[in-house]
Amino acid sequence: MAEVNTPPAEKVSPSIFSQITSMEHEQVMFCYDKATGLKSIIAVHNTVLGPALGGTRFWNYAKEEDALTDALRLSRGMTYKAAITGLHLGGGKAVIIGDSRKDKSEALFRRYGKFVNSLGGKYITAEDVGTSSADMEWISRETKFVTGLPEYLGGGGDPSPFTAYGVYMGMKAAASEVYGNDSLEGKKVMVQGVGHVGEYLVSHLAKESAVVFVADIYEDRIAEVSKKYKVNVVSTEKVYEADVDIYAPCALGATVNDDTIDHLKCHIIAGAANNQLKDEKIHGQILVDKGILYAPDYLINAGGLVNVGAEWETYNRERVKAQCERIYDRTIEIFEYAKKKNIPTYKAANEIAEERLRSIAAINSRK
Repeated sequence: MAEVNTPPAEKVSPSIFSQITSMEHEQVMFCYDKATGLKSIIAVHNTVLGPALGGTRFWNYAKEEDALTDALRLSRGMTYKAAITGLHLGGGKAVIIGDSRKDKSEALFRRYGKFVNSLGGKYITAEDVGTSSADMEWISRETKFVTGLPEYLGGGGDPSPFTAYGVYMGMKAAASEVYGNDSLEGKKVMVQGVGHVGEYLVSHLAKESAVVFVADIYEDRIAEVSKKYKVNVVSTEKVYEADVDIYAPCALGATVNDDTIDHLKCHIIAGAANNQLKDEKIHGQILVDKGILYAPDYLINAGGLVNVGAEWETYNRERVKAQCERIYDRTIEIFEYAKKKNIPTYKAANEIAEERLRSIAAINSRK
């Protein structure tokens, strides 16, 4: 019999359906359009609480498999984010494969809007990394199932300020837990990624006289932020070795992983990025063992979802801000729950979110 060489088990990529079923997704749609070059994946994770609302990420993924993994992980996170925040929304997310600085076009976004529309409202899109409220305007030409529209169209505009404000609230709650008070004055904070959300977070930190460190893969963003605020620039290679009190990942996810976690010197992780822990069970527990308090990402970065969700109903800016401020108390509650049950904070947040999903699912089943 001929010998068959197979790659080691750890290098075999899981099948598409095994990934979808393991995370319990309801639907995943692959979208392609030759004329515009559109390659997109829309992942609907859960609609128990309402239509799946989540942004569209425009990113130049190294592999198409990475795009799928990101869409699946992000959409699942949106389910938990909506659940723990008390919103009447489900979880979904979409990714467009490409370079957002070069590949955007009206035709591409309008074609993408037709794909969104074909789901009949099961998925509502919004902006995310690499997309903007202006892009949402193009999408809105082809579907009503889009939010995060510019203010001149009656929308809430850029949700980034609210995302950053919620993260700031969560960070202060974490500081209160670790240091006994929530002041960030003099605290050294490493902000990784100074895009829209990251820059707004830097603004809050600067106003409170924190010592701010920044890193970003785009030099023009570093230059722009450095002109506006007093910051210390750190190379992207040195982020995890920085001697800081708080690490705030505000770019892509999975930055807390086997390669980085041993280098962290911080006492708190509180940032805007989604899915910061590459493996929740493994890295969540390691953070506990290292004495690092983790403010669950989907708990504290929910401000943007609150904003676009409010736009889908009846938009009121003051109400959105008040909901974002409640992230502080909710974060404290998660810390207390985690201590009471002697579990990592990510697990505490998951349990509370899952309980709401179960209770509403039970009600729906009796209709």
